[in-house]
Amino acid sequence: MVPFKTVITVDRSSPTAVFLQVAGQLKRLASEGVLPPGHKLPGTRQLADLLQLHRKTVVAAYEELFVEGWLEVRLGSGTYIANPLPHIQPRALGDDTTEAAAGYQHQPGYAFTNQPHLARPLLKTENGLRLDDGFPDIRLAPMSELARAYRSYFRWGDPQQHFGYGDPRGHLLLRQELSAYLNETRALRTTPDNILLTRGSIMGIHLVSTLLLRTGDTVVVGETNWAGANMNFQQAGAQIRTVPVDARGLDVDALADLCGRQPVRLVYVTPHHHYPTTVTLQADRRLRLLQLSQQYGFVVLEDDYDYEFHYLRRPILPLASADRHGMVVYVGSLSKSVAPAFRIGYLVAPTAVIDEMARLRRIIDRQGDAMLEFAVGQLFRNGDMQRHLKKALQTYSARRNHFCQLLESELADAVRFSQPEGGLAVWAQFDPAIDLPQLVRNAQRQGLHFSDGQPHNLIGQQVNSTRLGFASSTELELEQSVTILRQLIRGR
Repeated sequence: MVPFKTVITVDRSSPTAVFLQVAGQLKRLASEGVLPPGHKLPGTRQLADLLQLHRKTVVAAYEELFVEGWLEVRLGSGTYIANPLPHIQPRALGDDTTEAAAGYQHQPGYAFTNQPHLARPLLKTENGLRLDDGFPDIRLAPMSELARAYRSYFRWGDPQQHFGYGDPRGHLLLRQELSAYLNETRALRTTPDNILLTRGSIMGIHLVSTLLLRTGDTVVVGETNWAGANMNFQQAGAQIRTVPVDARGLDVDALADLCGRQPVRLVYVTPHHHYPTTVTLQADRRLRLLQLSQQYGFVVLEDDYDYEFHYLRRPILPLASADRHGMVVYVGSLSKSVAPAFRIGYLVAPTAVIDEMARLRRIIDRQGDAMLEFAVGQLFRNGDMQRHLKKALQTYSARRNHFCQLLESELADAVRFSQPEGGLAVWAQFDPAIDLPQLVRNAQRQGLHFSDGQPHNLIGQQVNSTRLGFASSTELELEQSVTILRQLIRGR
């Protein structure tokens, strides 16, 4: 007789369910030969009495082992250890040569083409001090409210709808709330049918590029521009042309001259705060841009990645708010509003375009994260998101002011900048005598991380500039960061 009461122990403090503990130990006893193949096990009631467990617990353990092939039931006789035991022995295909057994190597056995435009530095949130590209402070995110909204998803409505296939355009609740929010804060004229939810603005730009661009099309962007957008335009086979960006934003006269010389399919702009320089496209240029789009028939792709954060409390309305001819596709993101890990972006366009993009989205991503979209929709409906954005705006405004004062007082001889009217970063132009990539490497050794600005360089020109994000750091952390920069620069 096997002393089951001795060889099987139950730890009620363990996170592992009791029936799984019992099943696992029976499996181990069978593997070690203590319970040989064909050995008859006690009945469920008898084993439950021996182990002082509820009979249903033992029944669940036996069922688990039966499904896995460790037990067999003989009608009218009882439950036995399976004979043979269900040991799985993987068998190699072909000869077990050294080459075959080596597994995957770095290079495949087939050809493929590397695409240089996809090779750009990966932005990550680093530990320690950081002056990042302009990320939000995750510590300010409404996590408790979001967790509460998540829980409500499991209590509300029909589970079949909640956990089945949904609308590729995104959860209706969030589209409804976003439509109302955009109409109120940006003077857009949308319905939920004008909105497609995406996994961040980058996915929206990918969908626009795939749907609206063909090989050889011309896309116009500013000097400089966000590399993530450029990558998508190049991936679609478009030719990128650039026009200057000055203190008043994109040079629309240069754009008009270009349109007069060749067909232009799409113009990509970040008018509220140009990426990376943070300048705002002025009102007269905005109107001219819309006039040019109607005159020459090009699409305006307006990326409004940080509209919420404008510190003069007089944000200029988006181009899309003044579009009367359906020429603007508007893309935005909530990742900068809450946290980068929450991948929610959105596209706003005429319904015919949204419907076609939803069909396109299905072949790369059937639908978004319905639970996250519902939860964020609840935050908008309850006013939690609006309160968070108001609080974040006040916090980031104070951090911007403090950071700019630090740059002015501690690094005026090394860094030129203009205090941004909005956004989450400062465009910092370093003295040409400073080796910016080397400064970044030295700073990393001191625990401070920021970009060396190489993605912002123009062809054949080193701008020696970078974005220094201030929003994700407290005022004390900003002071520590500037102190490290000052010490490194003065010690060169």
